[in-house]
Amino acid sequence: MAERKSFLLRIDPALWADLEGWAQAELRSVNGQIEYILRQAVNKRKGEPSVPPPASQEPPTEGD
Repeated sequence: MAERKSFLLRIDPALWADLEGWAQAELRSVNGQIEYILRQAVNKRKGEPSVPPPASQEPPTEGD
């Protein structure tokens, strides 16, 4: 896996709770969910088509 940049994020506890619930519903970590949301936003801003997440972040399919 490519090296990842670490940084500190201060976030409102209510927003964290919302992100945590959303991440759980999509079978991701909160970190993975935030990265997924940011990647979608950047792609949209660049006018690029929505790109599916890397295989390591996709929710498992039935039968896995």
